[in-house]
Amino acid sequence: MNESISINRETKETSIELALNINGQQKVTVNTGLPFFDHMLNQLATHAGWDLSLQCKGDLEVDDHHLIEDVAICLGQAFNQAWRQQGNIVRYGQRLLPMDASLLMVAVDVCGRAYAVTDLPFTRESLGGIGTEMWKHFFYTFAINSAITLHIKTEYFDNNHHLIEASFKGLAFALREALQVTQRDNSTKGVL
Repeated sequence: MNESISINRETKETSIELALNINGQQKVTVNTGLPFFDHMLNQLATHAGWDLSLQCKGDLEVDDHHLIEDVAICLGQAFNQAWRQQGNIVRYGQRLLPMDASLLMVAVDVCGRAYAVTDLPFTRESLGGIGTEMWKHFFYTFAINSAITLHIKTEYFDNNHHLIEASFKGLAFALREALQVTQRDNSTKGVL
């Protein structure tokens, strides 16, 4: 259960090398060319307890879309492989995460059924040089490629930075809970 999953993706728009160990020791090295995105991915990996190595280049002279989408695809694919190797897991995880005057709920079902509902009512068009529309797209793309169900619900917030950072941290803790190995049945179907 300590195996690292590697994903490499080469397109005309991006070049990505990713290694993920969901039973890691919080060894995180991320370089996407977007410092704020690096910061969010570092929050996710650190609070989830992962080892994550991510090096990528993208056509940032065009915009942020291709790089963020392709990172979400790769991270989702790696996470999908990793959770399926984990054995019998708790499956469900949730976190009500406060960050100063912001409060978010993140819930996951690590089940093989891809779905995402994301409520992130930003009041700015960009954050850290990244269009705020890309965060919803990141979470959606990650969930679809991970084959998990993901819900992010904003209870309230007063700071856009805290809104997105609480989302990444909440996801980390929800996934950490869902991935705990258990002896109990996690489905009446007998298989996820």
